[in-house]
Amino acid sequence: MLFLEMHIKKIFRLLVIFSFLFQSTLFGQTPLDSLLPVRGFCIGAPKPSGVDSFTKFIVEQLAPRKVNTLILRVDFGYQYKSHPELVDTLALSKSDIKKMVNACKKNNITLIPQVNLLGHQSWASHTNKLLSAYPEFDETPHVKMPEKYAWPNPDNLYCKSYCPLHPGVHKIVFDVVDEICDVFETNAFHAGMDEVFYIGDDKCPRCQGKDKAELFAGEVSVLNNHLAQKNRSLWIWGDRLLDGKTTGLGMWEGSYNNTHRAIDLIPKEVVICDWHYERADKTPVYFAMKGLNVITCPWRVPALAVEQTVDMVNFRKQSSHVMQPRFKGMMQTVWSDAASFLNGFYSRKKDDKGGDNTPWGSFVAMYDKINSLN
Repeated sequence: MLFLEMHIKKIFRLLVIFSFLFQSTLFGQTPLDSLLPVRGFCIGAPKPSGVDSFTKFIVEQLAPRKVNTLILRVDFGYQYKSHPELVDTLALSKSDIKKMVNACKKNNITLIPQVNLLGHQSWASHTNKLLSAYPEFDETPHVKMPEKYAWPNPDNLYCKSYCPLHPGVHKIVFDVVDEICDVFETNAFHAGMDEVFYIGDDKCPRCQGKDKAELFAGEVSVLNNHLAQKNRSLWIWGDRLLDGKTTGLGMWEGSYNNTHRAIDLIPKEVVICDWHYERADKTPVYFAMKGLNVITCPWRVPALAVEQTVDMVNFRKQSSHVMQPRFKGMMQTVWSDAASFLNGFYSRKKDDKGGDNTPWGSFVAMYDKINSLN
């Protein structure tokens, strides 16, 4: 009798698996889509001269590894027609973008552009295009760009921010967002919004005295609502929504200026890209418990990327049916331009400082693990 019951249970389990596989195939899903719905890769967009080699990388490396989401950090490296005053040097043309769009379409990869909004409007001693062309949007015009940048500094300058309450800023921002989303033929947009140190400055005539969490959440909501009008979703980095002091995450991976309370104020449909590069912090659970969709993002430590991948799979397996869909998956991040990454990936240039800890090493390890779990 016990032997029969065991066989009946075994047959039942096989039927369940067969049913799942049949339904997944019927509705265009694979078992890997159930395991990790988002399998991403984020990198700086290639320069025009590197578009062909990067497109080849999409086809020959991303697609076979079952990457289904590619985020390209474009910023102002595109030949915007709506605002030519914002176009950076060596900007991509529409035909350049279309090469990558077509490669992604053929390989079932969702292509998402990123333009840094709110923060990251400068870098080192260089002011980026938005504040160069429209200095009136600067949240802290009294903070002057140094000839030689150093951190820390008396002004606590890391990167400039635009003022989210300036009456003219969103007309320009929305034009840029709409144009880049149209050329990417995409239903999603990544706004960055990480490492915002300047917000609600005491000397800003519009923001002074206002709650920094409400200012941050307000900007997220404005962007989200605009994108929603064209059925597009908003993606952002998650660090400003974490309390850097209470958690011990620090001022980079978390907030020291009280923007973390915005986590309860932003729209729940916003997708959170949760980055941690030194530990497998369990913050995806926190985001999911707040009702937000979350993706874990490693960078350059292969062993950590593997650990974070296993965590994400377990979060999905061990959560309630309500929370389970919020754990969206994994995304490898690369904080260089595409050419530098490809040089490392194809061993054209050795990373003497990184050793085994490189973004290409992390990329390979993470996707080897993902496909082994499949």
